[in-house]
Amino acid sequence: MTIGDHLHELYGLPAHTFPDSGESTDGLPEAEAVAWRVSSDMYGEEESWTDAFARFQAAVDSTRVRALIVGAWLDAYETDPSDVIEALLAARDRFPALRALFLGDMESEECEISWINQTDVAPLLTGFPALEEFGVRGGTDLGFTALTHTSLRRLSMETGGLPAAVVRGVGASDLPALEHLDLCLGTPDYGGDSEAADLEPILFGARLPSLRHLSLRNSEMQDAVAAAVAAAPVVARLEVLDLSMGVLTDDGAAALLAGQPLTHLKRLDLHHHYLTEPLMDRIRQTLEPAGVEVDLDRDCAAEDVESDGTVWRYVAVGE
Repeated sequence: MTIGDHLHELYGLPAHTFPDSGESTDGLPEAEAVAWRVSSDMYGEEESWTDAFARFQAAVDSTRVRALIVGAWLDAYETDPSDVIEALLAARDRFPALRALFLGDMESEECEISWINQTDVAPLLTGFPALEEFGVRGGTDLGFTALTHTSLRRLSMETGGLPAAVVRGVGASDLPALEHLDLCLGTPDYGGDSEAADLEPILFGARLPSLRHLSLRNSEMQDAVAAAVAAAPVVARLEVLDLSMGVLTDDGAAALLAGQPLTHLKRLDLHHHYLTEPLMDRIRQTLEPAGVEVDLDRDCAAEDVESDGTVWRYVAVGE
């Protein structure tokens, strides 16, 4: 899966789209066997998301549902999911087994990732204290008020631009069970206004004692991120470090290699990068003999050079 595809799975369960209005609900999977995707018509008014959700609850035993995927809501390019969140919170007592929730599962033909309007999503975590996985797609007006959540093991934010306030909100949150954190930082053009300093609480790791997989990816400031990671206390306990999909150059990679040892990692993911062959060789020679799996696929990373010599490089996902 790449950012922009519909989710194929959630919580280890295959994604299954609940039928649209007018389609038969006969022969549905068992409630606990799949991750249910509930969606509404993006551009029409045949059925709102909340109406689709009501139909879902009438057709499926919600007490056994373990994973729920929120797909498109009406006019997501200009309407935030406040009504969706309100409906989910109102129904929380009917979902005692819910352990995974994803908000905004839209592909580009429905709504480009940086056009998806969001809002403060922290109330969903507060309202569902047993959630173990939570994800959100879209960064426009996204909020994340700092909180404490003792069950959450996986948190992902897929954006073309992650607001600095959200980065700071995550860093200020106490998440003692969190093992996997994935932040797509993006570009200023799409609201990604954070700086490396905003990552300091995350990289210090005091509020994330269980963290084993850290992804800080899809960033225009990837060199600065790599330099900050090089001295970050949290790295010593990581198994996977992902700095992929951004504008990583030799400067950032050299800073990473000059920092603390990375030979304890199981995997270092740098795919979609702007490294030279000599620097890639240094990375391989340093880490692969220690058994670290290294992904150095360029993944179609491209650059434009203007007549005056100005070089333009791009993150993997912007708009």
